Amino acid sequence: MVAAAEHYGAAQAPDGGWPATFLVIAYRMRDTLPAAVAGAIAQTVPCEIIVSDDSSGDDAFALVRPMLQGYAGPHRVTLRSTTRNLGLCPHMQELAQMASAPILFNSAGDDVSKPQRVADVLAEFAARPAAQIVGSSVDDVDADGQLIKPATRGLPRRVDQDWLLAQGKMATILGASMALRRELFTRFPALIGRVEDNMLMLRGALVGECRCLPQALVDYRRHDNNLGDWVFDRSEAGYEGWKRRQARVAEMYLQIADDQLRCVESRPDIARERRAKGMQLQALYRLEAEQRLAMIDRPRNEWLGPIWRGLNMPGLRRKSAERALKLLLPRGMFGRG
Repeated sequence: MVAAAEHYGAAQAPDGGWPATFLVIAYRMRDTLPAAVAGAIAQTVPCEIIVSDDSSGDDAFALVRPMLQGYAGPHRVTLRSTTRNLGLCPHMQELAQMASAPILFNSAGDDVSKPQRVADVLAEFAARPAAQIVGSSVDDVDADGQLIKPATRGLPRRVDQDWLLAQGKMATILGASMALRRELFTRFPALIGRVEDNMLMLRGALVGECRCLPQALVDYRRHDNNLGDWVFDRSEAGYEGWKRRQARVAEMYLQIADDQLRCVESRPDIARERRAKGMQLQALYRLEAEQRLAMIDRPRNEWLGPIWRGLNMPGLRRKSAERALKLLLPRGMFGRG
C-alpha cells in the first residue's frame, strides 16, 4: 500500500512514452526539496517526475505544492510519500516498480540537477547501447548552494569490471549523478542495504558498462547529513573514532558484496566470464571488509590470512601492503593524523 499521490502537469505521456523517469528522493529535506524539484522541472526533455518523501513527518511538500499549482509544463509531476519509513535502498526499489520509463534518474532532495542533465545523459545512452548507468561529474556546493569545487567526483568515461578489479578503490559513480536502466532493479533481486551507488554500479558492470560524463550536471550539496560522508566520517579523532569508522565501512562493503553475489547467482543467463568477474568483485569487497574488521579487535596473527590474500589480489595489493606495516604499530596509534 502507498499513500495517496498528487499529480500535476501533463495528463499523459508523449507519443512513444516517457523517455525517462526522474526520481526526486527525500528524507527530512524539507528546506532543500523545492530547489531539487525546480531542477527536475527545468529539464529540457519531458519526463515523468516522481517526488517521493520517505515518511519524514516534516510536511515536506508544504513548500513544493505552491510551485506546482497551475503547472502546465511538459512534465508529469507526482508527489507521494511512503506509508512508513523504508530507508534509501528499499525506497528506490519501490519507486523503480512505479516508474514507467526505461531510464531512471536519481536525484536526492538536497541536490539540484542542471537543465541539460536529462538531455546529455539520454544522448549518451543512445550513443552507447551497452551503457547500463550514466553519471557525471558534479559541482560541490555548500549548504547554501554556493560553489565549493567545480566539476569534481568524476570517474573515467568508461568503467567496466576490469577497471573496477584493477583499481581496488571501491570507487563508484556518485549516486547523486546516476541515471540507470530500470532493469537493474526489475531483473535483479531487491536492493538491500544502506548505500546504493556501489551496488548499482556493480550491477551495471555485470551486464554491460558504466559511463561517466566529464561535465558537471548536478549541484551536489555538501552538509553534515550526507550519507557517504557519514560512512567515511573522520571528524571523530583517535583510535575509538577510527574503530567506529572501520566498522561502518566494513558493514557497507559486506552489503555490497552480498548484493553482487545475489545478482550473479540470480542470472545464469549472463555470460560466464562476466559472472566470474562479478564473483571476483564481490570477493574483493568482502576481503576489504574482512581486513578492516580484523584490524579492529582480532589478534595480530589473525590479520595475516586476510592480508596475504589481499597481496595476491591486484586491486588490493597496495592497501594490503600498507596494512601489513601496521602490524608493527600499537593499535592506539591508528586514527592519528
